Amino acid sequence: MDITSGDEAAVDDTDRSDQLYLGGRWVKAESAERISVVSPFTEEVIGSVPAPTGREADAAVAAARAAFDSGEWRRTPVERRIEVLLRLADRYEAVVETMGRTLTAEMGAPIGWTVRAQAGGSVAIIRAMAEEARRYPWEEDRLDGRAAVLREPVGVVVAIPPWNVPQTTALSKVVPALLAGCSVVVKPSPETPLDALLLAKLFDDVGLPDGTLSILPGGREIGERLVAHPGVDHVAFTGSTAAGRSIASVCGRDLKRCTLELGGKSAAIVCDDADLDQVTAGLRTASFNISGQACIAQTRVLAPRGRYSEVVDALAGLARGLTLGDPADPATDLGPLVTSAHRDRVLSYIDLGEREGARVVAGGSKPPAGLTRGWFVAPTVFADVGNDMRIAREEIFGPVLCVIPYEDTDEAVALANDSDFGLAGSVWTQDPERADALAREVRTGMIGVNGFRPDFSLPFGGVKASGIGREFGREGLDAYVESKAYYRTAPR
Repeated sequence: MDITSGDEAAVDDTDRSDQLYLGGRWVKAESAERISVVSPFTEEVIGSVPAPTGREADAAVAAARAAFDSGEWRRTPVERRIEVLLRLADRYEAVVETMGRTLTAEMGAPIGWTVRAQAGGSVAIIRAMAEEARRYPWEEDRLDGRAAVLREPVGVVVAIPPWNVPQTTALSKVVPALLAGCSVVVKPSPETPLDALLLAKLFDDVGLPDGTLSILPGGREIGERLVAHPGVDHVAFTGSTAAGRSIASVCGRDLKRCTLELGGKSAAIVCDDADLDQVTAGLRTASFNISGQACIAQTRVLAPRGRYSEVVDALAGLARGLTLGDPADPATDLGPLVTSAHRDRVLSYIDLGEREGARVVAGGSKPPAGLTRGWFVAPTVFADVGNDMRIAREEIFGPVLCVIPYEDTDEAVALANDSDFGLAGSVWTQDPERADALAREVRTGMIGVNGFRPDFSLPFGGVKASGIGREFGREGLDAYVESKAYYRTAPR
């Protein structure tokens, strides 16, 4: 695949096909093994990148460790670090279309979303975090100036983004870590290494000192090696709850810091006075965006019994009205799922839901009509779902919606909170007081009223099995600093 077509003038177009970005330099990969990328739409190989070895992962950590311990980046004034990251934002802005096309080709998300939300959103993250860094209390006087709290970089960071939103999740870790003065090793997903290569090219000449950044796409073995490496101080991970538990156990054993943004099974509480046109317009994105392959997807819709059939019919109509097809076509609403294995996993949950007694009112396990290639799953809505069913409790990570009835708002809150997860949520009502009361009762990291759209100036993250820590906003910088009490004046 040619990722330097269209607006390639802003990208280093040197052939890096046999190189890795290690310690801020392009080095020839020591192994001939490669990571192939298969298009979820055409089912054909569209590109490949070198697969790093364990020795190269170790070398990346060693370079980051040396850069942090003895180098200049952590000692560079924060204003200078901000300038470097804003230079990255300028360069990134010039390749937004290229990045969007790359992401669409790799993981099948519609081009409108990859350009606007992933590539354009990445530029917004860089700029938003730079502004947070300007007003962040890096040094704060206490005790009438006799003491201070210094917020210093945590050290060497391993950042592990997932395949579903690879750019924004990578930059939500890398940018605040670099602004804080850390050195970073990024381990992108093997499903989406091409956009990682493009990101490395953008970083290559913005002025980072040697050793400060490595970007090594790789599989589970490389990730496990980096997480357990004694030279690493902090692990920042976005992905499945199962993988997050494994990482947390290693970090706990080694007393290593970690931030974990994990799974979700978010509830949308539809009240009896909700505007269903508003509900369906909002859940079109909140529930079905990138074919439901999003941790924040609102996949449990809680509907009042008095309007249950009406809500089910509205959501079924929403699902049936979505256009599936070529993700490079701007008219496409939903593209394919990322891999055939993941497609099969989602289909197995649809079969499970029917066996559990839920009723399919839209979609189902049959291939979508007219699509003879690509790993597609039809947008599916289940009615008659109990909150104890596995389809209501486990993260399916696909375009599958469960509609669960409730008697009153107390039961709605109880159902929303009766989950192992707590990442996102929403309340749909025309009554502001009711909305506020319900939003405060739901135990989740984020919640919206009559809509849900995260903002990069606010903390992003969850409670319970949805993770530890926050990204974005001031809290996104908090994760990459250690607080030091500095007693300027000896006590009397």
